[in-house]
Amino acid sequence: MELGLFRAAFALYAVAASLAFAYLTSREESLTLWMWRLLGVALAAHALSFSARFDAFWSFPENRFFLPANTFFGVLSWLALANALVFWIVEGLARLHLLGAFVLPWTVLAMGAALLWADPSVGALTPELRSHWLNVHPLLLMACYAGFANAFGVGLAYLVQERQIKSRKPSQLCYRLPALEELDRIHFRIIAACLPVLTVGIAMGGVWAHRVWGRYWSWDAKEVWTAVTWLCYAAFLALRRSGGLRGRKAVFVAMTGFATVLFAVFAVNRLSLRHGYLSRYR
Repeated sequence: MELGLFRAAFALYAVAASLAFAYLTSREESLTLWMWRLLGVALAAHALSFSARFDAFWSFPENRFFLPANTFFGVLSWLALANALVFWIVEGLARLHLLGAFVLPWTVLAMGAALLWADPSVGALTPELRSHWLNVHPLLLMACYAGFANAFGVGLAYLVQERQIKSRKPSQLCYRLPALEELDRIHFRIIAACLPVLTVGIAMGGVWAHRVWGRYWSWDAKEVWTAVTWLCYAAFLALRRSGGLRGRKAVFVAMTGFATVLFAVFAVNRLSLRHGYLSRYR
């Protein structure tokens, strides 16, 4: 049941993203309404697939009351859900229709990666993972990563709009995307909101590591790259406040940070012994 609902959610996300792309070249406002509705249905199907996963996960007594966030499949699923949910709420409140084409593809990619490369099986947690920190630490990090994915989409929209404005013959897209100042403001606010949460998530990971392994930091590959991500976005905010970093330079600095996010999520898990989901079950 879980995989069936998961695949249904993936298909609905893909259709919603396709409608978002179609709206880029169309003035048909009904496309955005259908995109938003389909996205809501996809989120419902995705939430139901999580419920089925909880049922299977909690069938092991030692897993009871812990969240199934200890596998690559579970993490990618949560990342996709958080990214889509953030955009669905923003779209419902602010009606920034065109940003769907720049944000929703990350949800489709995360879901597709989960289906292609991740093992959806569940099992009994290892003793070190039976901690209340499992219910908070990875979910905070994934929520931040979803926020950074939304910021990447807004930054990409900024670059597209800037190019349209500088063009001698801008297309209709130029008049339908938000103004550069508005995109710059949204881009900054998303990152400013996510970085403190990332800081708390990293600190929680250190406390958990100390309780399990006796030290807060072990220079594990995942720890190092999460720190690199933090430094990139901290540099973005510092340069913004002290040097007035704005425009395309600000977008490129933030995109560098998002590149480290992608590396930390997809590549480092194969290098990390403690965070690579290599010993997720006993």
